[in-house]
Amino acid sequence: SGVSEIVKYGLIRDAEFFEWQEDNMEKLLERDSDALRFAITRSCQNKAAVVKADEKESGVRATLNLGHTFGHAIENGSGYGSWLHGEAVSIGTAMAATMSGRMGWIDESLVKRIYTLLDRAKLPLELPVDSPMNEDKFLRRMSVDKKVANGKLRLILLKGDLGNCVFTGDFDEAAMKSTIEDFVSECSGSQ
Repeated sequence: SGVSEIVKYGLIRDAEFFEWQEDNMEKLLERDSDALRFAITRSCQNKAAVVKADEKESGVRATLNLGHTFGHAIENGSGYGSWLHGEAVSIGTAMAATMSGRMGWIDESLVKRIYTLLDRAKLPLELPVDSPMNEDKFLRRMSVDKKVANGKLRLILLKGDLGNCVFTGDFDEAAMKSTIEDFVSECSGSQ
């Protein structure tokens, strides 16, 4: 489940690390000691650099939450324990990538690379048919996320080349809603 957090570091700030993961995901899943040591060390270095740059959580540190706003809504709305945290973050990352692509902030080729890597990591990319999630439940859960400020939801989305993201409240709300609709459309909970 921690692999989704490893993938996150490549997406938010370390393109070279993401590319390394594309070349080494099977080794990580096989628990190859050298691959694990490298991935854990690189992830810790990335997290430490972000935390050092923003010890008070006033901006850049929020980027550590890529996939988490959608993921926390999934965890909470599905009932805690239904999903491992990393599984919910994986779906949330897929949602953030989809939304970023939909807004034209990243190339569709990058969206496909993200989906491919998460799939190769054997992480979920969609909600199951019997998920209790629907658009209203997503929006209600997201509205109480810790990244809401002055009543405005802020998201961590991908923007530009691989390894870049933004923490912003300035996004296309229709793109967010259509992304949520796409992810819940096959769930019985959305009927």
